Amino acid sequence: MSTVVVVRKNGVACIAADSLTSYGDLKLSAQYDPHSEKIQSFGNTSAETHLAIVGSAAHTLVIESLLNKDDFFPDFSDRASIFATFSQVHTELKENYFLNTKDEEDDPYESSHIDALAVNERGIFGIFSMREVYEYSKFWATGSGSPYALGAMHAVYDRYDSAESIAEAGVLAGAEFDNASATPVTMRMVNLVEAS
Repeated sequence: MSTVVVVRKNGVACIAADSLTSYGDLKLSAQYDPHSEKIQSFGNTSAETHLAIVGSAAHTLVIESLLNKDDFFPDFSDRASIFATFSQVHTELKENYFLNTKDEEDDPYESSHIDALAVNERGIFGIFSMREVYEYSKFWATGSGSPYALGAMHAVYDRYDSAESIAEAGVLAGAEFDNASATPVTMRMVNLVEAS
């Protein structure tokens, strides 16, 4: 599936991801995939948001297409705005991209089938399949390699000074122990702004 992490420390936020795509037992490594990077960037360079999605490989192209439409205006400025954006995303996915919303019978809401992490100058965030949005104060991980990444980042968070080094440790742990994650690691960093 993937290993994707977000970290914030010393005024910097970082998102990092592995680069393996897998289809059941078949894997497509970065060596064979010129589009292996899982991190997508949206917005202008002064207020850019970096987003990485885990799950179906189809999500990446769909979200890239949707968030780059001229008449779609995503807002990643805070938790409530991200929720509103992904509520609109869900509607678009159903109406224009033919999303199959079925999941478990007892789910309280339709599923978007998207789990993602995001970073921007406002912080680090997680977006999950029923449009749940979380903001994190230190770090988080998602994907099949996330248990290994969380353990590694927990172990080094107080010892390492840079968000980049902590994020790299998380993804490398996922790539080492999860059979659906592999190097190389890609990452993006942003300087955080103080909330006003």
